[in-house]
Amino acid sequence: MTTSPTGPPSPTEATGPGGPTSPSGDTGPGGNTGPGPGRGAGAGTGSGTGTGSGVPDLVTFDDVRDAARRLVGVAHRTPVLRSRTLDALVGAEVHLKCENFQRAGAFKFRGAYHAVSRLSPEQLARGVAAYSSGNHAQAVALAARELGSHAVIVMPEDAPKSKIDATAGYGAEIVRYDRYTVDRAALAQQLAEERGLALIPPYDHPHVIAGQGTATLELIEEIGPLDALLAPIGGGGLMAGSAVAATALVPGIRMIGVEPEASDDTRRSLAAGHPVTIPVPRTIADGQAVTAPGALTFGINQRLLDSVALVSDDEIRAAMAFAFERLKIVTEPSGASALAALLTGRHRITPLPSRATPLPPRIGVIISGGNIGLDRFLELMG
Repeated sequence: MTTSPTGPPSPTEATGPGGPTSPSGDTGPGGNTGPGPGRGAGAGTGSGTGTGSGVPDLVTFDDVRDAARRLVGVAHRTPVLRSRTLDALVGAEVHLKCENFQRAGAFKFRGAYHAVSRLSPEQLARGVAAYSSGNHAQAVALAARELGSHAVIVMPEDAPKSKIDATAGYGAEIVRYDRYTVDRAALAQQLAEERGLALIPPYDHPHVIAGQGTATLELIEEIGPLDALLAPIGGGGLMAGSAVAATALVPGIRMIGVEPEASDDTRRSLAAGHPVTIPVPRTIADGQAVTAPGALTFGINQRLLDSVALVSDDEIRAAMAFAFERLKIVTEPSGASALAALLTGRHRITPLPSRATPLPPRIGVIISGGNIGLDRFLELMG
């Protein structure tokens, strides 16, 4: 199936058909810079408020801790790597949280498993649906298999072959579409309604966001307070979950998001003060090729981010090469974007006026994934 119904973007709740919906946000003109306006509600320790479906509409630190408990013995507690060479290059003490060693090859397993695990037995029996260019697809497919359910995944025709093969290998049914002409969210929503599946969105859902925040929770638990944290932004789920966890554990920490130059929807949205939509981006960082931030992720990131840095595809390639040659790890392009910002100094471009100081010495960097095939890796490195 390569066509979808016309109409507005799909709901983003991970509930079965007939449940409440959460729109993806407004659209409008974009800007050029995107620092967040400061810290506020949303990073506390309360339990959030309800939507009427049993799904909270606010993500709190308690939600992240609850997700961490659910993931014990299921998700890997991924390693934190250090490099004297990297420290010397950037003049800081850098701690790399390596989610490329996570199950299914990326941080996405944390949020996917957490969201699927909270579905009722009846819904698990009916199955789940998701849309993704690859990492969320694999994560939902694996989570569904682990929990005795089955998954239908909407994936673009140009998704990396390694990610398509891995998703199929976890037992998912794959529905392909053209990312430049088809609304993937609407197609996935249509399939969910027709088949009675629970739609697990890739980022704009509280249980997904809380699960993603467990990577930063682990990082800070292991190495102690950080002065700054760099994380890639696609739809914003990893950044939002990371910000909720980090700002609760380390008040005053600088939260720096990183986007590819061609996919700067969050940076533009923060500048505009509301979610905006950009054309389908063309970038090697397929995991960050998003046209608009989620409504929920934008709200959290607007409150908690200090700045958003942009990196070019060539800078991402250089970071991938550095990771391979000096750190001895393989990353996909999206997984290396935060490292690229650190290596190039791009993290210094858009600080808030009130926080316009040099980057502090203890820095955390999330290496978000390593799902890349050998042929594609060699092509990019060539």
